[in-house]
Parts: sequence; C-alpha cells; structure tokens
Amino acid sequence: MRNSLLVVATGICALAAAAAPARAADLSAAPSFQVPPRAPAYNWTGLYFGVNGGYGRGQQDPLNIITNRFDAFSVSYSGGALGGTAGAQIQAGHVVLGVETDIDWANIKGTAVITPTIFGRLQPTVNLTTNIDTMSTARMRVGYAQDNWLLYGTAGLALLGANTSATTVGGVACTLPLLGAVCSGTSYRVGAAAGAGFEYGFTPSLSAKLEYLYVAAIAVQVSHVDMVRAGLNFRFGGN
Repeated sequence: MRNSLLVVATGICALAAAAAPARAADLSAAPSFQVPPRAPAYNWTGLYFGVNGGYGRGQQDPLNIITNRFDAFSVSYSGGALGGTAGAQIQAGHVVLGVETDIDWANIKGTAVITPTIFGRLQPTVNLTTNIDTMSTARMRVGYAQDNWLLYGTAGLALLGANTSATTVGGVACTLPLLGAVCSGTSYRVGAAAGAGFEYGFTPSLSAKLEYLYVAAIAVQVSHVDMVRAGLNFRFGGN
C-alpha cells in the first residue's frame, strides 16, 4: 500500500513538472516601459518676412514740416497703417537677438483751423490738413523666449513721410508770398521708434505678433505717433 502511494505521488510530481513549461509558454511577456520621445524645443532663429497692420494716433506741428519760420500749432491726427516686415534673429538659450525693418503705407490724418503769424504779423485764418502717408522703421529686437512664446523690446530709427495742405477760410487762394509756402508741402522726417510686444509661434515657420510702437519725429517740436500693430511672420531656418 505504501509503495503504491509513493508511485502515485511520484507520477503526479512528474506530470506537474512537465506541465509547468507549457503554462509558462502561455504567459505573455511583461510589457517594457518606454520613455516617450521629447518634443523638440521651439527655435526662433532664422530670417523672416511678414505683413503688419495697425492703428495710430498722435500730434504734430504741421507748419514745422515745411519750415521752422512759422509759429507752432499742434494738430492731432489718427488713422490706420498697413505694410510689410523683414528681419533676422538668432536664439541662444532663452535670449533672442535680432534686427527688423518695415515700411507701412499709412492714412493718419488730422485737421485744424489756425491763424498763423509770420515774423510776428498775423496772417489769414486757414483750414489746415496734415497727413502721414508712409512710416518706416529699422530696429533692434531683444527678447526672452519660452518655447512658442517670445516677449521682446525694440528700438531704432524711424522715417515719417508727411504732407500738409491749407486753404484760407472761404476758399481764398494763398496769394501772400510767405503764406503761400504753407498751402502745400511734403517732407520726410527722421526720428526714433521704441516699443515692446509678444509673438507666438503656431508652427516652426509661422508666428503672429502684437506690439506697441512709439514713433517720434524730431523737429523744433517733436511729432509723435502711438501705434498698436498686429502682424504675421513667415520664418526660414527654424525647426
């Protein structure tokens, strides 16, 4: 009896040992953990071209556009601008350095009724219209990049194209020799531009910006324009 039980137990152990590899083969291999690949950091380096548009308002002395002989009369103006942009920049860590230039076709106008004096003598009252029709800047940009976001400051030179026209009240022609000089005139005025903004990259090549720009033209009086602009830039040489 004892021998029979030993034989049975030995057979059961042998069957269990034979079945163990089969059960192990049926178990699937444990999944291995893989670290997901890290998305590449956004790169602002490259040349870019774009478009911009915005709205500006300010004040200037239109008579000083033509000559400094006349009294100073300030005229407020406002209007829109639209143009193109070109630039280049390089990123090192979080710092972005670059240069940018733009030229905008503007329609920034203002009117006033004035009675000027020339060499201390009163002249006929005139209806005066002044218009800034072009605005160009060439600026440095210094920014801080955080992935797709770029915060920047900017400063440089500006060139305003302005023209002035006047008619005497009642439509009388400007016949006085000195007053005739103010009936029309065009001038390009050199000044400075400074501002700040932020830019967001939608793709490695396409970004959009919103900026504030203060433009001041230098004369006996400083003429200035406060601009708020938005723009799209297409960049070459990024990610």
